[in-house]
Parts: sequence; C-alpha cells; structure tokens
Amino acid sequence: QLQLVESGGGLVQPGGSLTLSCAASGFTLGGYAVGWFRQAPGKGLEGISCITSSDDRASYADSVKGRFTISRDDAKNTVYLQMNDLKSEDTAVYKCAADRAWLCNFDPYYDYWGQGTQVTVSS
Repeated sequence: QLQLVESGGGLVQPGGSLTLSCAASGFTLGGYAVGWFRQAPGKGLEGISCITSSDDRASYADSVKGRFTISRDDAKNTVYLQMNDLKSEDTAVYKCAADRAWLCNFDPYYDYWGQGTQVTVSS
C-alpha cells in the first residue's frame, strides 16, 4: 500500500521550532517531487514548500521563506520540514504530498497525500 505519513506536529510557543517528517511506504520517495501544504482553520490549502526529485532544488512561499527549510533523506525515505521562528499564523494542518515528476510546484495536483499533522502556535 502506497502511503505518506506525517509526524512531528504539536503545540509550540511563538518563536519556537518544530521539524515535521513525511515518511513514505510502499514506494521510493527519492523518485518523486515532494510538497508541503497547510490548511488553516477556515482557509484554503496553501502550498508552502517543495523539493524537486531531479536535483533537490527547494522552493518556498513568501509566507515561510527564511524560516522554513525542506530537505530529504532518501536512505530513510523521508522528507523533512524544519520550521523556525514560528508565528501564530503558522497554525494549521500540515500535509505532505508526492508527485512522480522532476520539478515541483504549489499546485495541489500531487499523486499521493498524507493525512496531515496539526501544528498549533500559541502562548
């Protein structure tokens, strides 16, 4: 069964950090572009970061640029999202998605999706 499982979410104070993991099973994530998306309460799905399968080139939305870092560990079949200097507006359900493509983008047309992990930023 092909699936993605996110982990690492939780409650953190403003200015804090979290690292989210996106682990794949049933397929090799190294051959896929991977994106991170989030959905805040009452808002639509927002693409925030992605990494290509061809050369591990990363892209970031303006809302997270300079604070979030995406990376992949093919040996662990996992993609990570390091989140620093978290703000209340980062509160959302975070989902990873994988697409069998070389490049990546923030359109939600990915082949596989995880269920999501909740991130809450609050004092």
